[in-house]
Amino acid sequence: MTSTTFFVTGGAGFIGSAVVRELVGRENVRVVNIDTLTYAGNPESLEAVEGNPNYHFVQADICDGERLQQLFSEFQPDVVMHLAAESHVDRSIDGPAAFIETNIIGTYQLLEAARGYWGKLKETDDDKAKGFRFHHISTDEVYGDLEGPEDLFTETTPYAPSSPYSASKASSDHLVRAWGRTYGLPVVVTNCSNNYGPYHFPEKLIPLMILNALSGKSLPVYGDGKQVRDWLYVEDHARALIKVATEGATGETYNIGGHNEKQNIEVVHTLCALLEELAPSKPQGVENYADLITYVQDRPGHDVRYAIDASKIQRELGWTPEETFESGMRKTVEWYLNNETWWRRVLDGSYQGERLGTGQSL
Repeated sequence: MTSTTFFVTGGAGFIGSAVVRELVGRENVRVVNIDTLTYAGNPESLEAVEGNPNYHFVQADICDGERLQQLFSEFQPDVVMHLAAESHVDRSIDGPAAFIETNIIGTYQLLEAARGYWGKLKETDDDKAKGFRFHHISTDEVYGDLEGPEDLFTETTPYAPSSPYSASKASSDHLVRAWGRTYGLPVVVTNCSNNYGPYHFPEKLIPLMILNALSGKSLPVYGDGKQVRDWLYVEDHARALIKVATEGATGETYNIGGHNEKQNIEVVHTLCALLEELAPSKPQGVENYADLITYVQDRPGHDVRYAIDASKIQRELGWTPEETFESGMRKTVEWYLNNETWWRRVLDGSYQGERLGTGQSL
């Protein structure tokens, strides 16, 4: 049986590496991981697939259009899964330029390289051209803030981004849809809720709280901690993304959520309770992990609530998350407790758990 070649951009990142690990474990699949290895790209997250003959890593920048054209010509992909992005809201507040460059310009360069490749396919291999897909992976943050407590983001919710990060992702979403509408490029778009799980860079809420607690550092909660997010276990998300890339209808958008709405402060208390059970030997001077919770000045422009209506992907593609919030959080805490070598090396780099997103330049 002929293998399917996937281009995964940003495959050394958090969600991207989960997609790569899932894909490489499947039959008749070849994966080409294109990542420039910024601070959040970590090849150690892919040790499980290194040496697999169906896995290829290429260090390249998606802003380099000429290099992308070479890679399309060399590897002849059937599916592009575009995950490469600057993704941390706090960093976008302090330094938005990188988000404009990678998320907007990089997406444009990738679209143009894909369009040129697909155009040639139509002349030389019509069947392959008809099967080609460009899957753009985005975020629910493009929708902005939900108004009522029962409201949910749907695929037709108007865009109202609040941060430089979400504005840059909204821009890239619009570019992808425009390339589909104007040039006929076969595109699909997904917008997901907050991911968590293994190999998560520790500037994000859940790994930051786990690692700060284990070190006896304060657990900084923004504002009153009542901001609501819908939490999605990253391996559930990876399976959903592959399903959309291979079975989704061209031109469609699919929202992916975990059906797990929690206030940030609830998440932190859940982590503290799990650590009390799983890591009872605490740092010196710490009686209870929850005592480390500290309320700090809120993030500028902080959205109050996100929640995804994921009924379309369930109805049309049959996807539902396998993990509950409770099972996924337990797996996540256990992973960090069992993989200290991984996160110690991450913390030896440029990020040391400091507060980001105050509006001061990086």
